[in-house]
Amino acid sequence: MGKRIMLVDDSNFARDMLKDILTKHGYEIAGEARNGREAVELFEQIKPDLITMDIAMPELDGINALKKILAANPAARVIVISSANSREIVKHVVQDGALDFVVKPFTKDRLLKAVDKALARSR
Repeated sequence: MGKRIMLVDDSNFARDMLKDILTKHGYEIAGEARNGREAVELFEQIKPDLITMDIAMPELDGINALKKILAANPAARVIVISSANSREIVKHVVQDGALDFVVKPFTKDRLLKAVDKALARSR
């Protein structure tokens, strides 16, 4: 069985694209959330090996969801996947504990490199 990944994005299309790439490369999709609030709740239930997190989402954005998840479990592995790619945002999410930042639209190779790298790191 592959590593378990939780997808967090308010876009069904983005989640479907991530799911397609990741499952074809041996990863298991452990759960999906449409906003940061759902992500925090679901993380506690499924305890995935990795989370992919969008930033701009309703109810609770990805930055605050990242902070809440890492406060609850500092060993959580999160990579941010977002079209919001200003230097300040990238710097901010990395300082907040994201292991990588993947800019949308992304390539399959860039996504897999970020996922493999994050899963190889111990926290």
